[in-house]
Amino acid sequence: MTSGFDLDLQTVEQEIEDGDEDREQGDRRIVLGELDGTTDEREWFEVIERGDVLVLAIEGDLPELAADLAPRVKERGGNLIHFREFLIVTPTDVSVDADRL
Repeated sequence: MTSGFDLDLQTVEQEIEDGDEDREQGDRRIVLGELDGTTDEREWFEVIERGDVLVLAIEGDLPELAADLAPRVKERGGNLIHFREFLIVTPTDVSVDADRL
């Protein structure tokens, strides 16, 4: 029995893969992840280079885990904020207001 709903999964997967390339300049995201040493810091840095914001759950020793990422972000004028169990990393033109903390 068919429902009359025809879904081409291969086309959908292609659209998902190509989705980031088609993003407009002002189309930003907040990317969630874990900072646990398993993801290459270059991958996290590319997120910031695209203008997106990273919110990373810290799974381990923060100074050790962020040792390679932090200098690269700071050199480019980005921001790193340690808030509770998270590291928030923003590109140059996104500021974090911590006045209420």
